[in-house]
Amino acid sequence: MTVSLKDNERIDDLQRNGYRIIQNPKKFCFGMDAVLLTGFAHAKATDVLLDLGTGTGIIPLLMEAKYGCRRLTGLEIQPESADMAMRSVELNGLSEKIEIVTGDIKEAGSLFPPASFDCITCNPPYMIGKHGIVNPQDSKAIARHEIFCTFEDVVRQTAKLLRPGGHFFLVHRPFRLAEIITLMTKYKLEPKRMQLVYPYVDKEPNMVLLESVRGGNPRMTVEKPLIVFRSPGEYMPEIQDVYGF
Repeated sequence: MTVSLKDNERIDDLQRNGYRIIQNPKKFCFGMDAVLLTGFAHAKATDVLLDLGTGTGIIPLLMEAKYGCRRLTGLEIQPESADMAMRSVELNGLSEKIEIVTGDIKEAGSLFPPASFDCITCNPPYMIGKHGIVNPQDSKAIARHEIFCTFEDVVRQTAKLLRPGGHFFLVHRPFRLAEIITLMTKYKLEPKRMQLVYPYVDKEPNMVLLESVRGGNPRMTVEKPLIVFRSPGEYMPEIQDVYGF
């Protein structure tokens, strides 16, 4: 299918099912964190999935490509990003399966029925507040800083929308791990699985992948570390598998 591109937009190959995505490098392009989250997550073909803060729709597209899922929804507050996501869905002929909704994460509980999703994914803003931001309306700042929502907003809405026994998949930064686990348990999203991501084997981790279950029993598995690079520019085999190389 052919879709129109706007100024500075381009079409990138996702290396999965022939799917492609529309991006604007002058605004914000998806990163490795979103791709690693879809590799860490799991879903069934019968699942209904919601991606909070979907940006240009990378996570719903990759989750559909990898796991199928019966229905996928991406929620995005920035109209320009949501528009790109909708056009990417059309580009891949997935309009009957993936829906992009323009809206605020803080209001997600009123946008969708309670306990209506089997899986929820989120690649949220990592940085607290607006410190160091020149323009808080800049799309990159919104994606990286908690300008429109906090992590507690994400967890609160996830707890409302996830069915009992449903799975929440998250990628975040290790420096906020204590806060993340505390908030998850506060809202009865029991952490069940965790994996730390290291850029190199001798460096500190710079990402953490987490899976929690609504109403799950206390017990968490810590998976072996995920190393991204063997050497500069050379991915480890596990990363190549996630990307589909």
